[in-house]
Amino acid sequence: MLAGGSLSFVPLLSRVKRASQESTSQPQQMHCRIKHRNRRALSTLAIATAREVFDLLRDDLVAIEQELGRDAASSVSTITEIAEYLREGGGKRIRPSLLLLSAHTLGYQGNGAIRLGSVVEMVHTATLVHDDIIDGADTRRGRPSANTTWGNEKCVLAGDWLYMQAFKVAIEEKSLRVLDLLIGLTQQMVEGELLQIQKLGKAVSEAEYYDLIFRKTACLFSVSMRLGAVLAGATEAQETTLATYGRTVGLAFQIVDDVLDLTATEEVLGKPVASDLREGKATLAVIHSIDHGTAADRQKIQRVLDDRSFERVSREQIQQILERNGSVEYAMSVADRYAEQSRQALAPLPDSEFKRALLWVPDFVVARDK
Repeated sequence: MLAGGSLSFVPLLSRVKRASQESTSQPQQMHCRIKHRNRRALSTLAIATAREVFDLLRDDLVAIEQELGRDAASSVSTITEIAEYLREGGGKRIRPSLLLLSAHTLGYQGNGAIRLGSVVEMVHTATLVHDDIIDGADTRRGRPSANTTWGNEKCVLAGDWLYMQAFKVAIEEKSLRVLDLLIGLTQQMVEGELLQIQKLGKAVSEAEYYDLIFRKTACLFSVSMRLGAVLAGATEAQETTLATYGRTVGLAFQIVDDVLDLTATEEVLGKPVASDLREGKATLAVIHSIDHGTAADRQKIQRVLDDRSFERVSREQIQQILERNGSVEYAMSVADRYAEQSRQALAPLPDSEFKRALLWVPDFVVARDK
């Protein structure tokens, strides 16, 4: 269960989009039967409940949704249609939420957090559009991916437009530091995508895997926290503290995402299961079985990576290999470790309701089921 509450961020954010004043509790089941390790007490500060996080961020997130609607409008109707389709597809809005919590933890109250919250969500959306094209994905969040409706050519350009629109909105902050962070972010993410393409079908090392998921995912989490800190006029030490939190939460998030790709159902996940392995991507649980399994285990996994399909080796056979080697449990233990590191990173910050919310996020990240 989530510490102090059981409301998932997914229904939470769907309520935000409707600007509802009510919320209902939903039980959050721990996937893969993995239990959290006992955490060391950081202080007497209690971790927020999901309902408290919802109440804390509701108005700002409604404002960010409205900002996204304005920012995604173009004089070219196709761009507006694609952008609106993507926005309506939902998502956890965890990156703008982290930016808000970072800024407010340090006392910031201005509108810049709304603008930059929209910016980081547009950057994230643009990466998803390009990822779906590169991966040849047919579905995203339980709906047809944009490229299946509008085609690859239009969606590549729409993704490019979203990137440029994000920078255009960011310029309104008139901060070279903000632009520098966003430029470095987009470079890291593009490099990560290219590195992943280079390593498709290969049994990468754990170190290579962590580098990839930092570039593709955790970097955006970390920069979202940095942007909030910059808005608040943070000291270098405060910015580093919040960036470390974002990096470790982001690593935990992507590890869990990769585990769910192997263990969840298509109905829950909203896309085909085990798509990473079928696309030639070796994620942490798979890497663990390659390193700790038998020669026969390695051969079967490599066959799937080579074939980019489960024709010669079934998905069930791969799951049996992962289970026999304790690989899913291992991956989740690493995610738990990064979640704990993120909580520990917050220790230097003064206690507040926003810090309590930040302490809740790692629990959501490791306990989610999609």
